[in-house]
Amino acid sequence: MSRTTNDGSVNSVNSNEAATSGSTDASLASQQKAPHAPQMGSAPGGGRKIVWIVLAVVVALAVIFGIVWAVRSRNTSTATGGSRQESMTIGVKLAPTNLDIRNQSGSALDQVLIDNIYEPLVGRGTDNKVSAGLAKSWDVSEDAKTYTFHLNSGITFSNGDALDSADVVWSLRQLLEKKYASSDQLRNIASIEAKGADTVVVTLTAPYADLLWSLSGRPGLVFDHDASYDAKTQAIGSGPYLLKTFKENDSIILTRNTKYWGTKKATIKTITLKYFADDNAALNAFKAGSVQVLAPVMNAKMAASLEKDDRFVVGQGDDTDKYVLGMNNKGKVLSNKKIRQAIRYAIDSKEIIASRGGVDAELGGPIPSLDPGYEDLTGLYPHDVAKAQQLLKEAGYSDSKPLKLTLEYANTYGTEFGEQLKSQLAKVGIDLNVKVVEFSTWLQDVYTNHDYDLSLVDHNESHDFYQWADPTYYYGYESKEVQDLYAKSITATDEAEQAEYLRQAAHKVSEDAAADWLLNYRVTTAYAKGVTGFPMNLNQSRLPLAGVDYKK
Repeated sequence: MSRTTNDGSVNSVNSNEAATSGSTDASLASQQKAPHAPQMGSAPGGGRKIVWIVLAVVVALAVIFGIVWAVRSRNTSTATGGSRQESMTIGVKLAPTNLDIRNQSGSALDQVLIDNIYEPLVGRGTDNKVSAGLAKSWDVSEDAKTYTFHLNSGITFSNGDALDSADVVWSLRQLLEKKYASSDQLRNIASIEAKGADTVVVTLTAPYADLLWSLSGRPGLVFDHDASYDAKTQAIGSGPYLLKTFKENDSIILTRNTKYWGTKKATIKTITLKYFADDNAALNAFKAGSVQVLAPVMNAKMAASLEKDDRFVVGQGDDTDKYVLGMNNKGKVLSNKKIRQAIRYAIDSKEIIASRGGVDAELGGPIPSLDPGYEDLTGLYPHDVAKAQQLLKEAGYSDSKPLKLTLEYANTYGTEFGEQLKSQLAKVGIDLNVKVVEFSTWLQDVYTNHDYDLSLVDHNESHDFYQWADPTYYYGYESKEVQDLYAKSITATDEAEQAEYLRQAAHKVSEDAAADWLLNYRVTTAYAKGVTGFPMNLNQSRLPLAGVDYKK
């Protein structure tokens, strides 16, 4: 639901780093067993002279190649800004409470473990779309009820065990049987079967359009059926990195998996994820050079100070976080659509975004730009004080009878949002009482009891439109049309069809003013010059590090 901060514990795991080259050893052994060649002193005739000439040529060539190599290395170092570093440190915000990704919720685990240590059956790119993963390809039946996955060959876990179809089937079945985290994302499953060592067949009771996307996240992670380890403190996966050490509330160290089966091998030998609860401490460490990347830069003032420093690069990436001003659609006051519409017209999202540094995007509906079904809906309710006042008047409110509402939200979001919304709504005649409470209080009042007028939550999940098709969710929004469109999107047999149903449903939700969407959060990341390949999009929930390089 909302992005929350977790703390965690991880210990070392057997890394199997000491790899030797079997082909090199074999070739040396074969040379030792071969018959000895004649010694130079025993060569007949001019053999000795020829040998010395050959040696001289070899030495000369070696010198030439050495010079060329040195020049090329120097040119490469100059062109890339320096030599490759064996290690680097990334400053991050969210720390996991433990490593058990099957039982522990929170995006902090997805961020560090998925794509780095554990791998899903289907991959997911920084564009939030599915791609090849452990499965190199898949076939979908005409009725969209049978998916046949073809695994890559030669896949191994970090402990040396082979990863095959039996591990995939076991992992998916265990997810459903034991109801591990995110198991609800797999729907309509009739059977999961292995067909040989490299083929997995998933059969559905009815089409499920989000199956592939779900299998690119937690539900699709594949674990070693035969391995025995403490999942809370250790990790045995098939990814390009291995877990080395953990210091609670401090850091996680990843080391390169030298036996990684895939083509996307890790570039940097050792990567440390350093956790910073304090933004200023993170900034100071970054400026001092002990941290090479800050993901994210937490506020606009920090970003502005770094942009002026030529040692650093600051950039933005897209994300699926939606800062939603939730409205109680079944509440005594906000069940009135005109009042909800008035609130939407009264709110100036541009002003809120500008106060945060101007990097976030406007969002006029429930679907962000990286999700299927996105449509720019910002034109439905542009900022218009006069329209807001007219709608409130039609609803029976005036200067002599002002509308009084309460905004309750968790203190994880600070006080600035409340202050801005109070000021903006006051301009149209709404008296807003702002209550900033502990997260536990918010859970009880708003999420569980639905006892509120307005609330504020950063809904960071991707593909989470289901909220608007569920009248029991804390918004209390109920639309038969939206429910039918969402149901059709789930059973759609192709991506375009699914996206169109979602687009129509999202348009209806926004048109009904079921909530207001203050902004689509964009991630601001800062890194030292010389860092390349760092993922900018979605790096708060997925942080694939194999392609990251650092030269100085």
